[in-house]
Amino acid sequence: MTVCFPVLAKLACAPLVQPLTKPGMNQLDLKGKHGIVTGGARGIGFGISTRLLQSGASVCLWDRDPEALKEAQQKLSPLGKVTTQTVDLTNPDGVSAAALATKQEFGSIELLVNNAGIAGVNGKLWEFTPEQWLAVVNTNLNAVFYVCRAVVPIMLEKQYGRIVNIASIAGKEGNPTASHYSASKAAVIGLTKSLGKELAQNGILVNCITPAVIQTDILKQCAQYHIDYMLSKIPMGRFGKVEEAAALVSWLCSDDCSFTTGGVFDLSGGRATY
Repeated sequence: MTVCFPVLAKLACAPLVQPLTKPGMNQLDLKGKHGIVTGGARGIGFGISTRLLQSGASVCLWDRDPEALKEAQQKLSPLGKVTTQTVDLTNPDGVSAAALATKQEFGSIELLVNNAGIAGVNGKLWEFTPEQWLAVVNTNLNAVFYVCRAVVPIMLEKQYGRIVNIASIAGKEGNPTASHYSASKAAVIGLTKSLGKELAQNGILVNCITPAVIQTDILKQCAQYHIDYMLSKIPMGRFGKVEEAAALVSWLCSDDCSFTTGGVFDLSGGRATY
């Protein structure tokens, strides 16, 4: 078993994108929409929340770290209405309570981005303990089920919604020494397709994105050899940026996305082969 090291590849050490989009960047119209972003206190979730707010939406950040939530709320508040819920996404009762509280705050929930996830340690499948396997599956897959289970009935009240799940290119291709992560993200793709079909006639669209490595602190969980492997698979020769993921997710949350559900959108710098 190889534990994860905090050492990052040189490319991964570059500064994270700034919380504001570039001057002149076109904004989507999400005025009057209220959304949840899980894992919204940092990384991709923070970037997505930024873009949603800039497009006119109100956002509730869900995270298990209250201090990170407080800091993120302070940074994002100048952009629009931001609320927070401290919640353990692997606890279905806690998720249901957070969904109810968010509905009470906003009056409705139109947008949901299931972003929270962990990489886990690196190792070969037979080297993982059940606890290491389940830690990744519970956070990356079961939490998506719990959140959708709690939020979809709220969306059904208005017969409208946009759900975007953050999967991974690993879920399509399978990364060696990351079978737990790859399996959990493959399952998120399957969940997305099933739920998209179930809600196709209810005004609620469900899609997912499958990024290659995005430049965030999640890389601190991964061994250096695994970071090098993932970078070597990207024809563009670089990691993705938070702002690039945020732009795609925000479009999928908009009314401009109107005839796509159960879709899988690659964000892989050319890595995706199907």
